[in-house]
Amino acid sequence: MEDHEFHEERERLLARQTELATLAGGLAHEIRNPLSTIRMNLDLLCEDVEELNDPRQRRMQNKLERIRGECLHLEEILHAFLQFARAGELEPQIDDLGCIVADFIEFYRPEAEKHGIEISPHLSSSLPQVRIDRSLMRQVLMNLARNAQQAMPDGGLIEVQTYTRDGRVYLEIIDTGPGMDASTRSKMFHAFHSTKPGGSGLGLPTVRKIIEAHGGTIDCESDIGRGTRFILALPVAEQPATPEGAGHAGS
Repeated sequence: MEDHEFHEERERLLARQTELATLAGGLAHEIRNPLSTIRMNLDLLCEDVEELNDPRQRRMQNKLERIRGECLHLEEILHAFLQFARAGELEPQIDDLGCIVADFIEFYRPEAEKHGIEISPHLSSSLPQVRIDRSLMRQVLMNLARNAQQAMPDGGLIEVQTYTRDGRVYLEIIDTGPGMDASTRSKMFHAFHSTKPGGSGLGLPTVRKIIEAHGGTIDCESDIGRGTRFILALPVAEQPATPEGAGHAGS
């Protein structure tokens, strides 16, 4: 009876979460559409002001540029919020996490090199498969890579490791940045909490939401002056049962 009640409560909470995500996504869309119109008209207004032959032209243009910059920032926040709202909407398939990570590293390496960052992969060649949404997992990797990149403005090293332990597949992303104190670590997964100027504060909460929607966990180890290590664990995919008698033909 207790298990039945637990499952009913879990289903109720999942349904409520889905409803809230749908409402949040709809609200974000309703805000983004007029915001895009405002920014488009600001662009046109900036062009008109540039053509003026008026001593006040520079001051007007500066004010318009500030407004346009704030509109762009709001659009970035809305985009991040939509990603957060949809993070639990999975379309999982049986896949190889190692291949997803290797493909992402090759995609991201040019940007890392542009910022003086070396990527050092240590990927297991024999990972069991997982049930995973490839698109959302790439979003996780991008958020964590960008997080590490922003922590190392003067360059550094990102290590990426995959391995298996106790029936779970692990992914670790380690950077050589300045690290975080206990207070920062305790708030890092809180929505809208950011230590970066202009940050949305939704990158890491989105990562956690995606990983937990896959039935996984995410942990962080970090200390000031010792870099940061994110540890992600995903359950191994259940393999379909082999029909009785398969593999014994002709016996």
